[in-house]
Amino acid sequence: MATLLEPGVRSQRVGADGEQCPTPSPPGSPGTHHDSCSIAPLTPSQSPRSEARALQSPSFAVVVAIDFGTTSSGYAFSFCSDPEAIHMMRKWEGGDPGVANQKTPTSLLLTPEGGFHSFGYTARDYYHDLDPEEARDWLYFEKFKMKIHSTSDLTMKTELEAVNGQKMPALEVFAHALRFFKQHAVQELQEQCPALPEQGAVRWVITVPAIWKQPAKQFMREAAYKAGLVSPDTPEQLLIALEPEAASIYCRKLRLHQLVELSCRAPPNGLGPHRDIDSSFRQAREQLRRSRHSRTFLVESGVGELWAEMQAGDRYIVADCGGGTVDLTVHQIEKPQGTLKELYKASGGPYGAVGVDLAFERLLCHIFGDDFIATFKAKRPAAWVDLTIAFEARKRAAAPSRASPLNISLPFSFIDFYRKHRGQNVETALKKSNVNFVKWSSQGMLRMSPEAMSELFQPTITQIINHIDALLKKPEVQGIKFLFLVGGFAESPMLQHAVQAAFGAACRVVIPQDVGLTILKGAVLFGLDPTIVRVRRSPLTYGVGVLNKFVEGKHPREKLLVKEGKNWCTDIFEKFVSVDQSVALGEVVQRSYCPARPGQRKTIINIYCSAADDVVYITDPGVRKCGTVSLELPQLGEGGGHDGDTGSPRARREIRAAMQFGDTEIKVTAVDMSTSKTVRATIDFLSN
Repeated sequence: MATLLEPGVRSQRVGADGEQCPTPSPPGSPGTHHDSCSIAPLTPSQSPRSEARALQSPSFAVVVAIDFGTTSSGYAFSFCSDPEAIHMMRKWEGGDPGVANQKTPTSLLLTPEGGFHSFGYTARDYYHDLDPEEARDWLYFEKFKMKIHSTSDLTMKTELEAVNGQKMPALEVFAHALRFFKQHAVQELQEQCPALPEQGAVRWVITVPAIWKQPAKQFMREAAYKAGLVSPDTPEQLLIALEPEAASIYCRKLRLHQLVELSCRAPPNGLGPHRDIDSSFRQAREQLRRSRHSRTFLVESGVGELWAEMQAGDRYIVADCGGGTVDLTVHQIEKPQGTLKELYKASGGPYGAVGVDLAFERLLCHIFGDDFIATFKAKRPAAWVDLTIAFEARKRAAAPSRASPLNISLPFSFIDFYRKHRGQNVETALKKSNVNFVKWSSQGMLRMSPEAMSELFQPTITQIINHIDALLKKPEVQGIKFLFLVGGFAESPMLQHAVQAAFGAACRVVIPQDVGLTILKGAVLFGLDPTIVRVRRSPLTYGVGVLNKFVEGKHPREKLLVKEGKNWCTDIFEKFVSVDQSVALGEVVQRSYCPARPGQRKTIINIYCSAADDVVYITDPGVRKCGTVSLELPQLGEGGGHDGDTGSPRARREIRAAMQFGDTEIKVTAVDMSTSKTVRATIDFLSN
């Protein structure tokens, strides 16, 4: 359905009191409108009024955050009556020797019929113990979160492939996982607080990478609806938290003894004596090990000691190094209120710990052949999982200072399958491959020298270092005081050493002791106070296509449209917000639209986006349609005029839409100016 921006109706920058601001801000710049009544959440079916109630008088008794990671996941919670105590989930059943199990592997096992069987360690171990022939029929998913990041055309129908090659809708897979966490969390909450109401008492928070685009964020929300975490009718019960933001929020609360500083406290010139990184981390891990008997972490009521040292305007980077992605945000502390301001749009990429796993798989393909590894994964999927578990344990033991080799046990079925498949043993294959620093042990193990293991890490670590380095060189990112390293991959001494060597002279490199749980705890704090990040940066330029009066010599002839005797220029990109533009929480961009036909019941407005700022037409290179805004228009009273009757309210019907770009999700509301009534407005990034 065609929708025109009413000629002459300008965009408005709306102030906190709702009056039009006289400031000469350009069309498309957001204003400072803080009336939450006009903001609705990004959902396919929301009620703007429900959001207003939630912001004015929070009725939640508890916040539960789910850190849904690529390699491991977990949940934590805090009662609103005692927000300084963050409770970690129960220890998980199973677990690997030497690996802290306060989170569980992001592994999902479904029955051959597609029903839920188990999640986490239970799923992994059950699948591992299945008979090889039987295992082929079961649907086992691991590291599936990365698919959502890497799929460029994500929709509600996107599919995921299980280890056995069978496909299933991604939405169902994610919903199974989230439902598992909901059941665990609710059961634990009811045991701790039997009086907790069944409905509406919990605010849920789900973490996603900050570099995820709007479709991926909406996808997680849809999966949460399908899992029954919340109802689409009460979208305000669910928050999407950005992972490095959550880490930043938690780091604000830390005391000095809860931090490990890889670079010693640097003198003013930024240079200081070298400190033994490995020994400081051994000390931190020992302290963390001792504290693990308690599942409750207490946080400061104000800000921690490190933050107390910081001056207003001090800048720092949070590098969230997870299993799948590395996510960088640049924040500035605002005093005295202690809120955070994003200084540069989130950046990063698929440089997580999974890259090391893929490098190991490439090594195996080089030694044993691509075709053999593909066949083995298909025919012996459980044994392949066993091999990846063995590598994971060795990967965690890798350190720059290590002198002894790392032995990786090959499952017997791998050795046997290779002999039958190739007619020779694995030792012969290893000798023929001439791989440096990898030998065969008589105990049936691949013996990897420290150099060989380092080679597996190097490509991924190099990408991380290069990305941080490029960020530090941006003019907007000068004067960085701290670099916080968080996320599961940040536990790796290999990564710690590389980051310290590269940036220790430029800023203080700091790691929270409980580095793998930082995001989870920060997500709880975000759920308790979502206004803590006051200013964010738009990751893209967003706008709509409109008609403007055609100007000879300015507009190309192919854009000319003659309508009712008037010359119009089509496809003009009208900007809502620019890439990397500062947008404060609560600011809205307003636009007025007129339905194309009288009596029209629904108006669809296409949203376009671009990574560039200098967009003129929606047909420019790099501009793509990324979503739609739907406005449902209630019928006006009987007796309205006809099309062309300029005196009729129907002919001049104006719908004013307000879009909010300063939150973790883009949100929209709309009002019918002829009746002053709220129009049902929805925004969709998944149906393109």
